[in-house]
Amino acid sequence: MGRLEGIWGRKAWGLEARPLDSATLETNKGMVEDVSHGSPRQITIIEKEVWALVMKQLGADAPPETRRANLMITGVPLKETRGRILRIGDARIEIRGETKPCRSMDEKLPGLKDALFPNWNGGAFGSVVEGSEIAIGDPVQWIN
Repeated sequence: MGRLEGIWGRKAWGLEARPLDSATLETNKGMVEDVSHGSPRQITIIEKEVWALVMKQLGADAPPETRRANLMITGVPLKETRGRILRIGDARIEIRGETKPCRSMDEKLPGLKDALFPNWNGGAFGSVVEGSEIAIGDPVQWIN
């Protein structure tokens, strides 16, 4: 079983992500505290282990919010999980696909885009199929 390690939300496009201790995931809408609430990519998730490997590969120590994902998990791999249901606390997220990094990653850290591109290193995006409050420390596991 894994663990929810980080939560970030942005109030508007172009703003930096702000760390949160908890958030509300709304069914079919996403994270209430984020600008992407209601968009097709309702929620984005990265793995703590993968972020650490990418930072080591780049010889960098950028904070995980540099990736601009909503959630960071540990102990549960995301690679090749399209269609699976991830449980975080009482919430359920259907993984819809791999999050491919955009060019703004290199503006934050040179080489980051290429490092995140292969093997689902950029994480996954999904839709909330069962909403709930979530908080750092919540258990994370696959339910299918």
